[in-house]
Amino acid sequence: MQKEKREKCTFFVWNFVTLQQIMKYKYIFLVMALVLTAVDVSARKVLQKQAKPDTALVVKNYIDSLALLRQQLDSVKRVNQQLRTESNDGRYYRLFAPLTFYHSGARKAFSLTPQDGDEVTNAVDGALLGLYMRRPDLVKNNETNLQAAGYLRDDVYTEVKPQVELVEKVAPAPELPAESAPVDVVVEKPNFWKFKFDGSLQFLQNYVSDNWHKGGESNYSAVASTVFELNYNDQERVLFDNKLEMKLGFQTSRSDTVHKFKPNNDLLRYTGKLGLQAHKKWYYTLQVLAYTQFTRGLKSNDEKVYSDFMSPFDLNLGLGMEYKVEALNKRLTGSLNFLPLTYNFRYVDRLALSTKYGLKEGKHTLHDFGSQVTVDLAWKLADPITWKTRLYGFTSYKRGLVEWENLITLQVSQHISANLFLYPRFDDSGTRDDDMGYFQFQEYSSLGINYTF
Repeated sequence: MQKEKREKCTFFVWNFVTLQQIMKYKYIFLVMALVLTAVDVSARKVLQKQAKPDTALVVKNYIDSLALLRQQLDSVKRVNQQLRTESNDGRYYRLFAPLTFYHSGARKAFSLTPQDGDEVTNAVDGALLGLYMRRPDLVKNNETNLQAAGYLRDDVYTEVKPQVELVEKVAPAPELPAESAPVDVVVEKPNFWKFKFDGSLQFLQNYVSDNWHKGGESNYSAVASTVFELNYNDQERVLFDNKLEMKLGFQTSRSDTVHKFKPNNDLLRYTGKLGLQAHKKWYYTLQVLAYTQFTRGLKSNDEKVYSDFMSPFDLNLGLGMEYKVEALNKRLTGSLNFLPLTYNFRYVDRLALSTKYGLKEGKHTLHDFGSQVTVDLAWKLADPITWKTRLYGFTSYKRGLVEWENLITLQVSQHISANLFLYPRFDDSGTRDDDMGYFQFQEYSSLGINYTF
């Protein structure tokens, strides 16, 4: 019993002492509990971050790596101008191979003495060292492992002696004197002349106003026309253009009991221009224009002759400027002539027609001075459709003459075409008509064959 009492007494004493010690160090135990709690919370946050990565942080790191790589390339580009000429320079290999830790960059950074080396090598080492410090996770290998792996090739240091076979020396070919080797040199003189021909035979329906200056009437008829062009252009300064137009058409009419047939289209016209280039497409121009007709002009059931060869005949000489037109991707071509100084000579062989064409009675000739404008254009509206127009105006400041010829051609096939011809005309030198005054008009549409070269 006493033993049990002693043991119980000893247990209570021990517990009491232990409790006193615990109370004595209670603050220390409290601090340790707080530290363990904080460590547990930090560990849980780390696990949460590893389980759920921050997308914004990943994007930021990626952008930073791109900016760093661009900075490396810019720095190397600034210090190396040899890259443009030395495309096989091996000093750049380390920048484009898988990222490897090389010792030279760290050795130079931690060395107390300056290190020798060229600018390119030092710049490459500096760029790699900066990348090692900022993104060590990109390093895939190191220089020690590369040295242990060895090289892909071994240099051959054994001297290679070529095997030379001696042969007989061939005698050199004899040198021929220069005069014994004839050389044919052909120098062709450039041809600045260009020739063009356009001919057609058309069957047509014709309309002529009653007061048409050359006579004629509306009917069905046929007309043949040819145009010859011979032009000179030295591609520098001089132009010399020559154009001869000939047109002659005949008609038959049941209502005409006087004439078996009579002309309804009659033209003989020459245009010559001599030009000296002034500036680009502008030329100083001297122009000669002469025109008449082939045969007599008649009307149905009327024996009177209204016009004839050299009745009238006009010769026009003008001095001025010409502009060469080339527009719409060369679909619109031609020329514009402005001749402020113009002399016009008119001759009428038949005295009975003198007054009809502005001459005094009994006179064969008329001299006029004035100004002239000529617009001559060809416009390819579409592949098969072409519009050729000629606007001619002359004034002596006492009388005026305006002619506007329009020919619209539809190319049906290579040698078959359809034409529409519209020809308004104003001439106040003749007799005034009661219905149309000084205005005249001719029109015809036709279908026929044509040939051009």
